[in-house]
Amino acid sequence: MEGKRISESRVTLSAVMGPQHTNGLGNVHGGVIMKMVDEAAGFAAMRHARHPAVTVAIDSMTFMEPIRVGMLVTCNAELSYAGRTSMEVRVEVITENPLEGIPKLTNTAYLVFVALDEAGNPTAVPPLILETEEQKLRANRAKERQAYRKQNLSNELNQS
Repeated sequence: MEGKRISESRVTLSAVMGPQHTNGLGNVHGGVIMKMVDEAAGFAAMRHARHPAVTVAIDSMTFMEPIRVGMLVTCNAELSYAGRTSMEVRVEVITENPLEGIPKLTNTAYLVFVALDEAGNPTAVPPLILETEEQKLRANRAKERQAYRKQNLSNELNQS
């Protein structure tokens, strides 16, 4: 199977946050941002695999800054790792008050997807072509996270 560059599956998803997205304090609900992150990551995974892809893990999401009504939220998603059937996608959430024009990184999340064939079974994905030192570093860190996830899953299954 021929490899694919990270740039070939990169996705940017943007939306303006309205009152329907906020809680009583005027902050955007975390679930709204999590949904945007999952959608952007899912599209990047599907672009890479050219198959449907389902979320199997979200490592963590830390909200470093509140996101308020009227802000433009942009999710930039790109693959950081591709295994045999699974892919890790890194998503950066950037907010911008359009009146100020200053973008701020508010979240970074790592999600894992598995590509599915027509019968709903895991299917092979193209290898990831790493072109820069930063991409190689992120891929190495992603391999470590993947090994950690597998070990934790194994431990959980053994305790059941």
